[in-house]
Amino acid sequence: MNDAAGPVLKTAFPPIVGPDARLLILGSMPGEASLRQRQYYGHPRNAFWPIMGALLGIPPQADYAARCAALKAHRIALWDVIAACERPGSLDQAIRAETVRVNDFAAFFALAPAIDRILFNGGTAEREYRRRVLPTLSRPHQRMRMHRLPSTSPANAGLRFEQKLAAWRQLRERSPLDLSPGDGHSP
Repeated sequence: MNDAAGPVLKTAFPPIVGPDARLLILGSMPGEASLRQRQYYGHPRNAFWPIMGALLGIPPQADYAARCAALKAHRIALWDVIAACERPGSLDQAIRAETVRVNDFAAFFALAPAIDRILFNGGTAEREYRRRVLPTLSRPHQRMRMHRLPSTSPANAGLRFEQKLAAWRQLRERSPLDLSPGDGHSP
């Protein structure tokens, strides 16, 4: 969309992160429903919050603030790779590559030094991170453990909710990922 002032960039949200976060879940860029609500994964058919509810015991009726607090209590940070971009609609395929600006991950990792693992919520998040962010990071951050999971987006219609949940749950069962609540102190 162009107007007299030029293209309109959509901008993402600040991270949800506590001081003892160990795991960073990265999406690509919030969709239209999320941007309108000013909430991560705000589309009612996005499976992210139901999956987190199943994995972390967050009640389905919990409001957004309680869900965010639960992530922090479990030492999980949430953010997007893309800070701003031009994108008509909500689909990742519609992101205009030449307009992408990524978030400042060097500054983020300085503020959240205990993070030692990244989970990508879908292929676009992983691709953009590896292409645009990873080469700019220090060697220790380049070597961080990373794993892509199926996108929780309703646009990922090739997988049913149960399949998405199984993939996210399988990772927890196969890995040393500890999703138990923290005690407020870094391990």
